[in-house]
Amino acid sequence: ITSISPSTITNSASNIVITGTNYVITPLVEIISTSGKVYFPNTVTRDSATQLTVNATIADDGTYFIRIENPDGLAVRSSTALLTVSDAPTWSTASGSLGSVAQGGSFSATVSATSDSTVSYSVTSGSLPTGLSLNSSTGAITGTESGSDTAETVYNFTITATDNESQTADRAFSITVTTGINNGG
Repeated sequence: ITSISPSTITNSASNIVITGTNYVITPLVEIISTSGKVYFPNTVTRDSATQLTVNATIADDGTYFIRIENPDGLAVRSSTALLTVSDAPTWSTASGSLGSVAQGGSFSATVSATSDSTVSYSVTSGSLPTGLSLNSSTGAITGTESGSDTAETVYNFTITATDNESQTADRAFSITVTTGINNGG
């Protein structure tokens, strides 16, 4: 076994490409947790003598060795746990508006996602109103609005939650900057 791709999957049915050498016909593939539990893939496809594609559903999060046994009895097991099964981040903050801030006013809101490891946050499209920033560790959006909008403006942006296994989840949000009374008499 030379490598696998991807090296991190979720608990749902996932395709894993195993690269190596000397795969004959369709070998037996075992996915073995570091605690010893053995999973068998849903399907195994021999793409070539150097590549297998397996589809596996693994219920337990953790790290796994890969073992391949050819029909002639020759077998190999990865020397390290090549596969990680981990839950992708799940948002607990609903998408949509996070509220409004008056021009020049202070703003504070927090977005939150959970995973089986630490989650960090980043704005991956759009932008926050000028003067506001996102804390990448806590998900807090804070600051004093300092833009020069002349009319009420809605700022649309996407925040990506990323866990330690580089799994991501995106969510769209907005913040409205208000400018006071227009056309007052």
